[in-house]
Formats: sequence, structure tokens, C-alpha cells
Amino acid sequence: MALKLLFYGAVACGVLLLAAYLWQRRMIYFPDTARPSEDHCQALGLRFWPDPGDGYRGFIGMAAPAGKKGLVVAFHGNAGGAADRAYYVHALAPLGYRVVLAEYPGYGGRRGGLGERPFVADAKETVRRASEAFGGPLFLVGESLGCGVVAAVAADPAIPVEGVVMITPWDSLPAVAQALYGNLPLQHLVRDKYDNIHNLQAYKKPIAVAVAERDEIIPHANSLRLYESLAAPKRLWVFKGAGHNSWPVGPSEAWWREVMDFVSAQGEKRRRQ
Repeated sequence: MALKLLFYGAVACGVLLLAAYLWQRRMIYFPDTARPSEDHCQALGLRFWPDPGDGYRGFIGMAAPAGKKGLVVAFHGNAGGAADRAYYVHALAPLGYRVVLAEYPGYGGRRGGLGERPFVADAKETVRRASEAFGGPLFLVGESLGCGVVAAVAADPAIPVEGVVMITPWDSLPAVAQALYGNLPLQHLVRDKYDNIHNLQAYKKPIAVAVAERDEIIPHANSLRLYESLAAPKRLWVFKGAGHNSWPVGPSEAWWREVMDFVSAQGEKRRRQ
């Protein structure tokens, strides 16, 4: 009887692991596949970029930024779509930054598959086009899943990223999976790695890291492990009492200016010399 129970338990565990391997992208990505309407975007103060056609890559604010401090390309978390993140525009445009809300393949009606490789390749093209259209200096902001994309883009020496902001980040996706499901060897099954520690090893420009104190999705230890690994100039912000999706997004929050002042300070110093 004991052997039977052991056998059935092993089979059940194997089935669970196989399902996790085969359908993991359905467990990681939660895209809003519907293309937002122009009326909806206008109500949020956004417009399609570079144009409202099928080749759009994201959104920008309808109003011009209140200065020329640089370009911010923001990459959102794994659920919804870029149009849901208008708070980046409302917070950063008044500080003088042009903001591009980048959209992923497979999200918001855009063509393409889900996954680390297509996301990173598409992100590099979006950043290149945005830099050509709006100039620099260039800053990248990643939120949750977007941190993995941003770290991979910043790792490319051909892309002149002056500073990076990471909001609710992690060390690597396999490490997060293992922390959340410690009884299963999921770290060996996760195909999309998003290894932020590895990707940011050689990056030497400022990195601002913001974590939610009560993050229920990304274990605090994984966020801090990334922060501690950084060799670049760095600074940590902790949102007290906040969860993964309840960190402060209001445009009047002081931390927006603080992080942008931090990541832009060294670049401004170099340009004055």
C-alpha cells in the first residue's frame, strides 16, 4: 500500500512538473490582447506611438513634457497593457521627461509571441526608435516583469542608457520560482530566465531600485539579492506597507523626483565637464 501511494505521488508530481513546464508562459504572462481605442487613450492623456496604425509600439503623452531633461522608456508588468500605466506619463512629464510607454508583442493587439526573447528583441527596437525620435539622454524604467526586459536592454553596450529605475524587481525568474514553490525543482524548468543579476553585472551607470515592503509576488529576499549584487552606483527605496500592485503611483509622490534626480545626476555632471 505504501509503495502504491509513493508511486501515485511520484506520478502526480511528474504530471504537475510537466504541466508547469509546458504551460509556464500562461502562468507568467497575463496580456490584455485587445487593442485600446483611441478614445480610451485620449481620456488617459495618451496617444499611440509612433502612429495609430498596426505598427504602433506604445504610447506617449498628448501634452509635451515640461522640459527637456531626457527620454524615459517604461516597460510595464506582466498583466494588462501599456495604456494602463499612464501614471508614468503623469508623474514624469511634469518633471521634464518625454515618456514612452512601451508595449510588448502579444499585448494590446500587437503581433508577436510571448516570451523573454521576443520581448527583449522588440524592446531594443522600441528604444532605438524612441531615441531617434526624441533624443536623449535615455533612461529606462522597468516595473516587475519590465525589470527583466530593462536589464537585458541595459546590458547591450550599443544602447546608451544613462540610468535605470527598477520597481519591484527580482534577481532571476528561476530563483523567484524556487522561492515561491520551494518543494518543487522549478528553477530547472523555467525557460524564460530574466537573469537581472547577470544582465546588470557590467552596467556601470546609476540604478535606482524600489521595492514594496509587503510584496506578495516577488519575495523581498529576491529583490534585495539583486540590489546587493549591483556594482553600479545604486540607491534603494522601500515603499512602506505597499504590496506588489499597491505601491504609490500618484504624480505628486516625492519619490518620482528622487529616483530621476538620482539616475540623472552623474550624466548631468559629465555633460557639464
